[in-house]
Amino acid sequence: MEELINNLKEIGMNSYEAKVYLALLKKYPATGYEVAKLADIPQARAYDTLKSLENENIVTSSATKPVTYSPIKPKELTKRLRRKMTHTLDFLDKKLPNVRDNYIEPIHGIDGNHQIRARISELIKSAKHEIFLEIWAQDFKFFEQDLLDAYNRGLDIKIVGYDDFRCNFGTVFLHSNSREIEHAIGGKMIFIEADNSEGLFGTISPSNKNLEPSVLWTENPEIVFLIKEFIVHDMYLIDIGTQFPEQLRYFYGHGMKKLKDKVLGGTNSYKIH
Repeated sequence: MEELINNLKEIGMNSYEAKVYLALLKKYPATGYEVAKLADIPQARAYDTLKSLENENIVTSSATKPVTYSPIKPKELTKRLRRKMTHTLDFLDKKLPNVRDNYIEPIHGIDGNHQIRARISELIKSAKHEIFLEIWAQDFKFFEQDLLDAYNRGLDIKIVGYDDFRCNFGTVFLHSNSREIEHAIGGKMIFIEADNSEGLFGTISPSNKNLEPSVLWTENPEIVFLIKEFIVHDMYLIDIGTQFPEQLRYFYGHGMKKLKDKVLGGTNSYKIH
């Protein structure tokens, strides 16, 4: 019963209204006195609440003495609320973007393992078309089932995997030098993009155990584009490296050192790719 009350409150009723409506469903028609008893609320509040629900056309009253009250059918209530909610959401969809002409989608910080994993899981579950992901093996296990479910829904799943990474669905690109990368950046990072509309990146497993995991999540299209571009270019490089290892070693040296020196400078410590 408490769960029903809480859900009725979620759709706009207050606690007394929820209790009165449920009481009437148990027994109707009923007098105000009977409703107060069934709902276990003060009699004065029962009459006030019945009047409020009557004004909302959720309860009807008789022309008899004493006055009795009856509820509308539950299916009628939910149908009416669904129609009202749809109308309200359609209105907001149309009008809210016009409040500010130059609205820029914000970037939100998320800290802590539980909050980060919940956000990533929700991102995966709500995706409709594609997910591009870069992740370490130890973190992948938390999202493997969600990703498998998404794959089985028909989504295009492409993953850059670090460390001893194993996955038997989607398209997987195995990234080498994971230990060096983790050391250089101070932990294990994650990059994920869904449907060209939502993205998240940051350090999901810091090397320093005193530091809290921290990521950024956004629906900003420019940032989401950059996240996907980063992942896609990693996939290009990994696949080229897999197909032409000797040629790349010949032209760029071990670990593509010559290319890194050319781009970053010979003394630059940022050599994590």
